[in-house]
Amino acid sequence: MRKVYRKLDLRIIPPFWLLYFLCSAVRSNVGLAQTMNTSSGHDLESYLGISAHQVSTGLALFYVTYVVLEVPSNLAMSKLSPSVWLARIVISVGVIGTAMVAMKNAAGYYVLRLLLGAVEAGMWPGMSLFLTLFYPPRRMAKRVGWYFTASQVSAAVVGLVSAGFQEMDGIDGLVGFQWMFLIWGLVTLVLGFVLIWWLPDRPLAPGEERRIGWWNRFLPAPKPALNGEDAILHYRDLKSAYHNTNWTIRDLGRVLLDWRFWPLLIMYFGVVGVGNGVQSYGTVILKAINPSFSGVELSLLYAPIWICDLIGIVTVTPISDYFHKQRALFFSIPTLLQITGLLISTYAGDSSSAKWGRYVGLLIVGFGLGPTVPITMTWTAEIFQPRHGEIGVAAASALVSGLGNLGSVVTNYALFSGWPEDAKRHPVYVGSNWVMIGILFASISASIAMTLLLKVTGNRANGQ
Repeated sequence: MRKVYRKLDLRIIPPFWLLYFLCSAVRSNVGLAQTMNTSSGHDLESYLGISAHQVSTGLALFYVTYVVLEVPSNLAMSKLSPSVWLARIVISVGVIGTAMVAMKNAAGYYVLRLLLGAVEAGMWPGMSLFLTLFYPPRRMAKRVGWYFTASQVSAAVVGLVSAGFQEMDGIDGLVGFQWMFLIWGLVTLVLGFVLIWWLPDRPLAPGEERRIGWWNRFLPAPKPALNGEDAILHYRDLKSAYHNTNWTIRDLGRVLLDWRFWPLLIMYFGVVGVGNGVQSYGTVILKAINPSFSGVELSLLYAPIWICDLIGIVTVTPISDYFHKQRALFFSIPTLLQITGLLISTYAGDSSSAKWGRYVGLLIVGFGLGPTVPITMTWTAEIFQPRHGEIGVAAASALVSGLGNLGSVVTNYALFSGWPEDAKRHPVYVGSNWVMIGILFASISASIAMTLLLKVTGNRANGQ
């Protein structure tokens, strides 16, 4: 079976990696635009005539529509064609990302951030759902980690490339961040159309015909992920993924009433909140640590945080798959590293050497962030697939990701630039960092509670 899953890896992981890389770039480049070309007054705030708090509001508005539409998007993906639905998401993200070039004021900024959240809703939990169609949950964390590295590479690359976009400031009447929005948006749009041909659709049981509906009637049939003996072996190894697509509202109700998603939700709330907070305000935090950094230097220093994040993913997630019964342990240790890094970046001091020590604290935060989100999403599939089948993964992963992203609303809206008084404290942003430390402790507590409760109640299939 290892050879069969290797073939699936080569077919699924590369397009997943690229789509996540580009969608992450489009979503996060607003954070970098805050510190681009500040000397010429062409940073996001100055160009649009908005305040730092309005920037925070726009960052948070993305998650309003994202949270509301996560579950409906994932349910639609389950009922329709997973590959076509993911391609639709990427095409829509490319369109909205390109349209951000035209922003002229706060109203346009707010509307486009709301639209971006609406069209991207369902992408991340949808990718987890897609994997469960091809892999058993015990094999998933490593693979979620593989394509989740795209977010970290994206953050690093977007940070580095933004230094180049700053040099394009003023060319053809566009400021630096507008060039950044334009290029990333157009590339994402092109990839979205390519995905229609590249991604396989859900696997079919032997003798089963591909369903033709309004969503795929005029699209080319994707090439099957596996053929011949490989397809038969895969069917025998993962029959559950082939036979539980016809769910009902009653099935959905059982998932929504299952208490097991609450601890997973709290776990996700903390780590994704901290991750998106650091991603959105990384350059702002660095500027506060050392106000003498230029815009280019901030972009270059921002990238290594996400390289450390990537290293955390590729080192920890494979081990967590091998010891898959100890998910809480491999979640909690990296989360404790995040707490340690935040304490260092807050209290290391203000001398020249201490400022670099605070930067090292951010690198530690990056390493700790890496494996926590893939492990949470894998644990969700691991718990809900045997209990509820495909609808369990579709609904639970969307609930965990959607409601969990309320943590991103907190860190993007209420902390850092969204909390002006906190920038005047000493150490700078001490309040924001302690809020993040608090929600990380809550995440660790939830993972421990989940482990204990599963030992008491078990995780038998629904109805047994």
